Amino acid sequence: MVKKKDDVPDWILSLELEEVEFVKKFIVSSGSLKELAKHYDVSYPTVRIRVDRIIQKIEVNEKIENEPFITYIKQMAIEDRITIEDAKKIIEKYRLERGNNE
Repeated sequence: MVKKKDDVPDWILSLELEEVEFVKKFIVSSGSLKELAKHYDVSYPTVRIRVDRIIQKIEVNEKIENEPFITYIKQMAIEDRITIEDAKKIIEKYRLERGNNE
């Protein structure tokens, strides 16, 4: 159970609200792309493209989360060498700079 915002996985936070709603509808429809196509009144290929884009976004976020620099910063926070708040700020700054350079 997610008890506070800090417990929400980064891959979810990387999604737009509309994408989160889409994922919710996908789950509620038991993963049926045909159901989603009916709900959104679009074709199956259109829904498939949207699912593929969300998958790519999640994979990019996972790749960034597993980068050695981010792992190092998290480890420093775990070892109380820096505060969790500072670790979050450093990681956020790193993500912003990486996002602007790619």
